[in-house]
Amino acid sequence: MRARLNALFREFFAERGVVEVETPILSAAGNTEPNIEGFATMFTGPAGAGAPERFLRTSPEYPLKRLLATGFGDCYELGRVFRNGEAGRSHNPEFTMLEWYRVGFDHRRLALETAQLVRAALALVQRDASVATTSYRDWFRDGLQLDPFGADEAALREPLRDFSIDPDGLTRDDWLDLLVTHRLQPALPRDGITIVYDFPASQCSLARIRRGQPPVAERFELYLGRQELANGYHELNDAAEQRARFERENALRVARGQRELPIDENLLGMLDELPDCAGVAVGVDRLLMNLLDVDDIRAVLVFPFAEA
Repeated sequence: MRARLNALFREFFAERGVVEVETPILSAAGNTEPNIEGFATMFTGPAGAGAPERFLRTSPEYPLKRLLATGFGDCYELGRVFRNGEAGRSHNPEFTMLEWYRVGFDHRRLALETAQLVRAALALVQRDASVATTSYRDWFRDGLQLDPFGADEAALREPLRDFSIDPDGLTRDDWLDLLVTHRLQPALPRDGITIVYDFPASQCSLARIRRGQPPVAERFELYLGRQELANGYHELNDAAEQRARFERENALRVARGQRELPIDENLLGMLDELPDCAGVAVGVDRLLMNLLDVDDIRAVLVFPFAEA
């Protein structure tokens, strides 16, 4: 099934003129996102070869954007990525990610293409799924009768009162994330595709922020059944703003007792040249889990982490 799925990916993108590429797995820069932890290793060769400390990529996002900034055009990568500290029924520290970028697309248009890809994958097992779209704000209003942009923290905590959650150190965005994982995701239809778009500006990561009342991050997430499968952005192409975000993330890492990480100067040096585009990453192993109707990622891996 994995081989069939990989073949489908390549056929899907070939039909659309999106080119498969390979980018480095080892980088001199780390991922500053505080909720993602990477693996580091040391290069022991010639001193002039580059920075000796290297980080296994948590996604191919930065080099793909550098490629786009050269004028390469629409591209994708299918390959392994690595995240430390994540292991369980839905996580393996080494997993497969499909990531692609479309020049001239915004996040809403790319979300629909992502749904097309997922439906094509479902057809491999003679299934299909309806597609529903909702804004992040309406998702909370319809599911919890809460405005995620306006409710105070006490109101955000109330729907979680029956869960044993230690509130120490949790931010407003942490409470919003907990409402998603504990209340909204479990209510999603098991046999549907759900697209959620326009997130709080504080959850922008590498997405553009659209001015308004309130401002929103031009970002989407796609759920297949009740499992998050994809995360995409209308990509930020402002190097100064991206540097400020990396620095804020590093400051938060330090405040949490985590290590400050080197930022990707190669990316920042080219980001102002990034064309108007949108990008998305899909968790291939989670998609396989759905196709094969299993609830443990180890069932779709030849050798899971404990046996690698």
